[in-house]
Amino acid sequence: MIFHQSRLALGISLLLGANVHAADFDLKHAAVVVEDSATMRIAGDLLRRDLGAVSGEKAGRAAKLADCREVCVVIGRHDAPLLRDIAKAEGLDFSALAGQWERYQRVGIASRARPGTRLLVIAGSDTRGAVFGTVDLTRELGVSAWEWWADVTPAVRARVAVRGEKILSDAPSVRYRGIFLNDEDWGLQPWAAKTFDPAGDIGPATYARIFELMWRLKANLLWPAMHDSTKPFYQVPGNAQVAKDYAIVVGTSHAEPMMRNNVREWKKSDGDFNFFTNRDAIARYWKTRVDETRGAEAFYSMGIRGVHDSAMEGASTIDEARGGVADAIALQRGLLATAHRKPLPRIPQALTVYKEVLDIYNSGLQVPDDITLIWPDDNYGYLHQLSNPKEAARGGGTGLYYHISYWGRPHDYLWLATTPPGLVRDQLQRAVATGTDRVWVANVGDIKPGEYLTQYFLDAAFDKRELDRPAAAHMQAWFAAQFGAAQAGAIADILREYYALAWERKPEYMGFSQTEPTTPVRQGDYLQSGGEEAELRLARYEALALRAQAIGAALPADRKDAFFQLVLYPVRASASLNARILKLDLAAQYARMGRPSAGHYAKAARTAQDAIAADTAQYNALAGGKWRGMMDAAPRRLPVFAEPVFPSYGPSPRTGCGLAFPTPLSAQGGALSFTRGVPETKTLTVIQYAAAPLRWSADKVPAGLRLSHANGTLDAGNGYEQRIAVTYDGKGETGGLQIGCGDRPLAAPVALAPGADTTTERERIVTLPAAAASAPGWTEVELGSQGTAQRADLGLPSRDDPAGAPALEYAFHSHTKAEARLKIVGVPVHALTPASKLRIAVSLDGAAPVTLDFATVGRSDEWKRNVLSNTAVRTLPLAALQPGAHRLRVHALDPGFVLDRIEVVFDGAPVYYGAAPTATAR
Repeated sequence: MIFHQSRLALGISLLLGANVHAADFDLKHAAVVVEDSATMRIAGDLLRRDLGAVSGEKAGRAAKLADCREVCVVIGRHDAPLLRDIAKAEGLDFSALAGQWERYQRVGIASRARPGTRLLVIAGSDTRGAVFGTVDLTRELGVSAWEWWADVTPAVRARVAVRGEKILSDAPSVRYRGIFLNDEDWGLQPWAAKTFDPAGDIGPATYARIFELMWRLKANLLWPAMHDSTKPFYQVPGNAQVAKDYAIVVGTSHAEPMMRNNVREWKKSDGDFNFFTNRDAIARYWKTRVDETRGAEAFYSMGIRGVHDSAMEGASTIDEARGGVADAIALQRGLLATAHRKPLPRIPQALTVYKEVLDIYNSGLQVPDDITLIWPDDNYGYLHQLSNPKEAARGGGTGLYYHISYWGRPHDYLWLATTPPGLVRDQLQRAVATGTDRVWVANVGDIKPGEYLTQYFLDAAFDKRELDRPAAAHMQAWFAAQFGAAQAGAIADILREYYALAWERKPEYMGFSQTEPTTPVRQGDYLQSGGEEAELRLARYEALALRAQAIGAALPADRKDAFFQLVLYPVRASASLNARILKLDLAAQYARMGRPSAGHYAKAARTAQDAIAADTAQYNALAGGKWRGMMDAAPRRLPVFAEPVFPSYGPSPRTGCGLAFPTPLSAQGGALSFTRGVPETKTLTVIQYAAAPLRWSADKVPAGLRLSHANGTLDAGNGYEQRIAVTYDGKGETGGLQIGCGDRPLAAPVALAPGADTTTERERIVTLPAAAASAPGWTEVELGSQGTAQRADLGLPSRDDPAGAPALEYAFHSHTKAEARLKIVGVPVHALTPASKLRIAVSLDGAAPVTLDFATVGRSDEWKRNVLSNTAVRTLPLAALQPGAHRLRVHALDPGFVLDRIEVVFDGAPVYYGAAPTATAR
């Protein structure tokens, strides 16, 4: 019987700990025998190194099978002489591997040809099939893909055993799975040049480590680093050879046709990079590299763009551009056919329809059928366009290019990897649903700190079934593999909160500025209602960092460096940048209010800036300086990273004590506002304006309220302020709350709004999370401001008439009699394919449905706002909304629309940057 190897099942068995069976192979003293080829020798050395790491003993090597006496691990292609001889001698049948792509068969046997010897045979359908069989074996031994790249030290075991039954692996879901090393100027390149690589650049030593990582992640395609800071891949001696030795397919990015790095390889002396006026020079330039790569395993980028990620030169209209691209492709195919002397469909080629090339393609560009069309995202994690059935059926198929790191408009995110795994899952599910499965490439920037997202992307590419389970389950399993099952749940919870906070606003965007053109930072939108939204965000980050630090402190010494890289640095750095920015904003806000805490907040902001510097220095000093130069906390030196002026504030012009309420810049600004029947917590701040130490106490607390602090001292240590959490139990009395500040009693008004048996208002806002309703035709996804959202099913037909369209129905209650707005907040996805749009229809209280289209145009200002906030908003006025019960229906008119939340906002409500706090039914 042959067992088919499932990556998911294997991963789970590793994490839970497989039982040892009689047929298992103890490999502690095994010798490794490999097919005689450079690639298999490297694979054998990898396995020997991993066996040594988990056994604590040096693993053996046998030059030939006859030299192996007891337990032998044999690795090679099924049709290599070594494997053919074993199959004949031992009666093994590898015929299932013939003609297959990157599959392997593994079987453990007692040798009949050599009694007393046991063989664990890994036979690949091809070279990479044998490599991936080796990788699966090391995974089963408990070796992380990140054992070198994130210092996840393999755990030593008393017994090193693997299963011996016959296994036939599944074919990968995506044929070409790869990474693009990009924007390497602030991490990978300086680290390689100054710390790691004898080449003084990203050279063979660096690429060997990258290729090993790709093996461990079962990737097979590389787009090399190509910025001006880096010497081009083919100009560094040894790079091409090491790619060949590791059996890595080398391609190039969307801006590098014919394997040419235009940034460093096209010279001014060659003339303009203008295909219309300098065609012959460009053709010679391409031909040189095509000839150099003859016989290599390459994936050629087709078409033409500008020298570096810019539109092609010389075309003044889209018709001219279309004609120029078509002519360039024809010329390139001629060069390929001549150099390789084989049919063009057997030479991998791709056209990445990135930025303006997508417009050219959609204008009618005819692309030869054997060229793979690669669909890009919009640089912010949202796939811009996917395959229709005709495109998916192309001989070359279709693929995708996805960013987890980006340089460009409207703002970079090069520092910390914060794309939510739930968004990655949603977007890759769209690719699977549209047959986009020939090539998947992720822009991983410097690799670090995008380790987890890189693995998730590539795991899904190798086995699309990974997308059938929640992203949260994959993440917890991954952390269990790195740090053990005992801590995995708590670590995964920390990362979920980390991604949730960044979903609302990435750390790099907290300056509320833009790039290209670069604008200065400004006060953020978290202070629109007075500061409480900023305070709550800071509190979440502080709690998150403390949780992460506590876990890190309890981990074994051999896991601390890995934890710092994978968890603690990104969490703490995000918290510190938010603290520096928001506390400076709050300092200015509180100074305007005459609050003495302004200086306290400014000092805290400076401390946060110092923490970023200290943590970054610690990162670069890890593992004895192994990562020196890898982490830069200010890539591109953008304004958001610049150390600001930390102001000093004089004494407040005000005296005496006072109380501050959560949303002073709203209709409820002078009181604590609760809703009858809804337990909730708000913050009350006691202030000593005179900035002199003073005691305070809760003099009168009504039965329905509970305070986090009953008394305290207002002094320099807390900025002469004390924030008190006031919790309403939902049922008791709330009147008469009184705070004593020194000898002065301060009444704290509490406003209690009418309750309801369904979702109702909180401070003049009704918030309806998308997942509060469900219906056939909608699927809950791990996205959005509430953690879950509703997605119109990917298989739905587009329709103009809401009648019969799948509808979500929400019930809510209002009590304010004032003008209101119905705010529909979606996730800024794009239409699934050109055949669909991005529409819903909404109907309130049985009124005729109103159709809302959420499509954006190009790189418009609206699109920029959307991707910076991860929201897409449409608003309808509700001038005549009467108090009472209401019902809202949301109809799906197109597949793939994602609903985040709905808000009914009355005049006088607080203005929030993110989601308004939710009041739940009693």
